[in-house]
Amino acid sequence: MCGRMAITLPQDAMAQVFSAAPANDLPQIPNYNVCPTMPVHVVTSDQGSRRLRGMRWGFVPHWYDTLTNGPLLINARSETIAQKPAFRDAARARRCLIVASGFYEWKREKGQTPQPWFVDCNDGAPMAMAGIWQSWDRGDAPVQSCAVVTCAANTAMAPIHDRLPVIIRPQDWPLWLGEAGHGAAVLMRPAPDDLLRFTKVSQRVNSNRASGPDLLTPVE
Repeated sequence: MCGRMAITLPQDAMAQVFSAAPANDLPQIPNYNVCPTMPVHVVTSDQGSRRLRGMRWGFVPHWYDTLTNGPLLINARSETIAQKPAFRDAARARRCLIVASGFYEWKREKGQTPQPWFVDCNDGAPMAMAGIWQSWDRGDAPVQSCAVVTCAANTAMAPIHDRLPVIIRPQDWPLWLGEAGHGAAVLMRPAPDDLLRFTKVSQRVNSNRASGPDLLTPVE
């Protein structure tokens, strides 16, 4: 799964990388400890016109009476996304890229405090995670929310966790965003082992109140 991330790339750089027009209400950056329900940076496409937007991380199905009317849906499993009532329409029509510098995952061993690892792209490029989104309008104002699509871990990730966000490579952004026709389901697969790097980081990030760039400092 993906339960925490870091976003450090400047807004204008994100917009340039993804050829997207930035919205006026983008989340503040840098944020080294992005937690569920916080806003994240999302790229959407409407008839080929891309937009960089802020959305609540935590998908809100249309039937929820309130934002907390059911489980917090921060991830959507690729294996069942097309069948789950909460996700299937969005998987067909409202796919997005959730942009981050990388994400945290915890290795859990019996009798030990979970050990966090920071996972990012080997070349330091922004990580574009497959996402789905929708607008929920039962409150005072519409809320745009999203979830990260996950798949089985690749060989490199498996020693830490058995799930991995689906990572979309630049050449596949048009297909995932619906700009290049149908067939995006083929992209819901583990990233190549050599795409990612893994950095053991401080257990400070185990707290959702922790902040600051030192959260990414490697530890022994």
